[in-house]
Amino acid sequence: MSIPRTILAPGQLADLDLECVQGAVPPGLTGEVFISTSEPETAGAHAFFGDGMMIRLSLQPGSHGAAGDRWAWRVHKLDTPSARLREKRPEAFSSGVLGTMSAYGFTNAANTAPLPWGDRLFATWDAGRPVEIDPVTMAYLGEVGHRDDWAPTMDLPVLPMVNSTAHPVIDPERGCLWTVSFNPMMGGLSLIRYSGDGAHVDRWPVRDGVIPQSVHTITQTRDWLIVADCAFRVDPGEMMGAERTVTTLPDEPVYLIRKDEVAATPSGQEVTATCLRVAPEVMHYYAVYDDSDGITVLFEHTPEQDLAMALRADDVDAWGRPVDPALVGMYTHPLSASRTSLLAFDPASGEVTERATICEPERYWATQLSAMDWSAEGQAAPTVHHLLTAGYHPEVVTQRALALYAERVDPSSLPAEEVPPTLVTLSRDALAPRSEWAYAAGDYPSSPAFVPRDPGTNGSTRYAGTAPGGHEGWVVVPVLSDDGFRVEVFDAAEVGRGPVARLASPGRETLPFIIHSAWMPRAVTAPDVERLAFAADLDESRLATLPDDLAAAAREVAADLTA
Repeated sequence: MSIPRTILAPGQLADLDLECVQGAVPPGLTGEVFISTSEPETAGAHAFFGDGMMIRLSLQPGSHGAAGDRWAWRVHKLDTPSARLREKRPEAFSSGVLGTMSAYGFTNAANTAPLPWGDRLFATWDAGRPVEIDPVTMAYLGEVGHRDDWAPTMDLPVLPMVNSTAHPVIDPERGCLWTVSFNPMMGGLSLIRYSGDGAHVDRWPVRDGVIPQSVHTITQTRDWLIVADCAFRVDPGEMMGAERTVTTLPDEPVYLIRKDEVAATPSGQEVTATCLRVAPEVMHYYAVYDDSDGITVLFEHTPEQDLAMALRADDVDAWGRPVDPALVGMYTHPLSASRTSLLAFDPASGEVTERATICEPERYWATQLSAMDWSAEGQAAPTVHHLLTAGYHPEVVTQRALALYAERVDPSSLPAEEVPPTLVTLSRDALAPRSEWAYAAGDYPSSPAFVPRDPGTNGSTRYAGTAPGGHEGWVVVPVLSDDGFRVEVFDAAEVGRGPVARLASPGRETLPFIIHSAWMPRAVTAPDVERLAFAADLDESRLATLPDDLAAAAREVAADLTA
């Protein structure tokens, strides 16, 4: 038994004061780590679909109400319009294979990734607009951009379906947020820019931009935006109650869009893109910001990982055992080994060159999440990439998934034994393992975050340390376990030495499935800027399509958020 049985259990997200149970927390470890997750109580059939929760771990003892020798672990459910409406009228909401639908529309879960922008903080999701929250109170401040700006996939009465990406990027030179909007039914791709204030965003349709599956990430260089189709594919038959019959695609288009063309094109008009292709399928990818020597992107491939498939009560696992009921709703883990590659793109010739790759099935299985230096300096010249793999666990690989992918996966090629989770540091130029740490059975590490050493010194920006790139500082990793979750701190220069400190709760509380994390140098009250008010998103003609009591509840939520 390797996956914690508490990984989807409700009622585990609570404020705690952690203590150092092993080693010593480095005195230079500062700032705040934010972690996004999905509320188990509202997740429904898939762990990814619960209402958004935000966790803040303060790296300074004695902060946010904790005792002087304790570290504050603070949890907040995001009080978005979607969550408030569900709280008022729960009977109007129901879970499905793509999320939560209601008479109001499609909920914005805002549960996947924290996105810092200076002293501001946003929560994101693949099927919703970014949501801004206050870093101190973690209270909801507003969604980014009026609903009509985004060209929603479905123009629903109150909560439109907006297909976007969980990983927008902040442009350090142009001072804006870049993200996308796309229509999975029609395939059309648009580029979105948010200036940082105001109730609206700019949108540019991408000429001939077709997204056959989804967009989980957008990345950038100084001159280019890079958008790749990602391996989460909608099955219309499954939406209607049938068995899933479609697989993710083995390769996908990658669009390169020049920023100067976007800047010179009025919002609403088309921009052009160079379309190339990448294989195998991918979820996360990160470009080197300095493109003076060309466009170079690190891709964390996810071959034969169908995140749309969640474990069901009637499933049988890879070793022929009934799936444990405690794991029902967990996403199906990969059917093939992890692969990470460094690719160079030439927009002029259309060539894609593989500069480096790593694929070692006996050591690295199930690319989970990664940590890197997100400072402007670190993105311009990254030195290492800290990659977390979940390992091979047959209890979260189903016979149903293997049957669906029978043409691409030979079950005899799967490992005969479990492969443990691993934290590995890869060189960014050659993807060579520099140092690694393997976890024990029963541990499920997640959401690593890089914390720089001495941020803001030596003339660097507040997010950069004394030696930017990812090698100088710490990697902070929450670890899920049925024996109680813990937070481990590694020296980024040598993770193979093991944790230099472990934090845990005296009560040995457990923690459910968590998703992405991000580090901020401090938590201060969000700045006072113009934001979209939920009331401005409401339209009386749309509200008129609802029963009077439901429309009244929407107006009440708008009034509460305006007060």
